[in-house]
Amino acid sequence: MKKLIAGILFAILVLSLAACGTKDAGTSGQDTTDAGETTDVGEKAEDNTQEEATKLVVGASNTPHAIILEEAKPLLEEKGIELEIETYQDYVLPNKDLEAKALDANYFQHIPYMEGQMADFGYEFVNAGAIHIEPIGVYSKKYKSLEELPDGATILISNSVADHGRVLAMLEEKGLIKLKDDVEKVKAELDDIVENPKNLQFDPNYEPALMPQLYKNDEGDALLINSNYAIDAGLNPLEDAIALEETDSPYVNIITVREGDENKDAIKTLVEVLKSKEIQDFILEEWKGSVVPVES
Repeated sequence: MKKLIAGILFAILVLSLAACGTKDAGTSGQDTTDAGETTDVGEKAEDNTQEEATKLVVGASNTPHAIILEEAKPLLEEKGIELEIETYQDYVLPNKDLEAKALDANYFQHIPYMEGQMADFGYEFVNAGAIHIEPIGVYSKKYKSLEELPDGATILISNSVADHGRVLAMLEEKGLIKLKDDVEKVKAELDDIVENPKNLQFDPNYEPALMPQLYKNDEGDALLINSNYAIDAGLNPLEDAIALEETDSPYVNIITVREGDENKDAIKTLVEVLKSKEIQDFILEEWKGSVVPVES
């Protein structure tokens, strides 16, 4: 009888130990949640090590800058960069927002304008990469060429001082005026005109974005309009302008960032993609030469 009882107790002990072992084996490698559910620890560790895509917020003028950035989106996504585009209708807010760190970069301005803004507002910006040129054009509802402009013709130009040197240098290159020999072309002002055979009258009191509407309203004898505003208003610079700036202009449009950010991998990748053959070909096909990519 004692042997029988001892055998039963031994069997119970073996079964208990086996049950404990099964329980330990079943929960090994698992993490039990408060809700009683289990999650594989290996899977959780893998999820935690997955890298999120780098996000870049870039401010841009509607045309052509935002359109070019949209084309670049899938190429950037392939490189792990999520691009968010903030569009602007003016030339002031994109730099204010970049300074305030609401943007990682902006893409709307040329180098002389950026330098002027830095001098005026103390911004610490740098050029992270030159992307394209938008030749400025002379437009007129009244005349079909610069030669037809009459004596005393009124020429409307924008109040963007950074563009005055650009406009005057272009008009000098076209033979309409002559500037002082010692003046730096990009910094030229109306007072630097020393020869004006046609006695052209310059009116520099208009917002750049309003220039296409002034043209459509037949204001002045001729107007100078930046290509991005012309294109945005449905004008074709190659067909509608009576004269265009040469494409070797120093007024190249750039990616602008806060000083130091030009060394960030995401910014370098953005510039690399925008200067890629895919994007250069897109620019040439889309705008037929009224927007010209900068060679890599």
